[in-house]
Amino acid sequence: MVNVQTEIHINRPRAEVAEYAANPDNAPQWYVNIHSSQRLTDGPIGAGSKVAFTAKFLGRELSYTYEFVEYVPGEKLVMRTAQGPFPMQTTYTWTDDDGGTRMSLGNTVSPSGFSRL
Repeated sequence: MVNVQTEIHINRPRAEVAEYAANPDNAPQWYVNIHSSQRLTDGPIGAGSKVAFTAKFLGRELSYTYEFVEYVPGEKLVMRTAQGPFPMQTTYTWTDDDGGTRMSLGNTVSPSGFSRL
């Protein structure tokens, strides 16, 4: 299992940052490795929503589907995927930070098969 955590201070209000970052339609604009996103479920984002992403990772193009498993607007988003060579869980959290927002992104990856090596 591999855990990667990163965070950044964004000089914007937490509600604005969280709303933008949690919207999968915006992911290709701010997440450098993601090239496209497509909602697979109708309605507002929430637990049970599914989104297909295409990303470039280690020189390879990967397609995968995330299911939103927890969403607390303005505070936390947890997404999980089980298919592909890199089953993973991604967690975003947003907190107030010195007049702006501290956005944390954590990925837990469980490599399988050849990628485990």
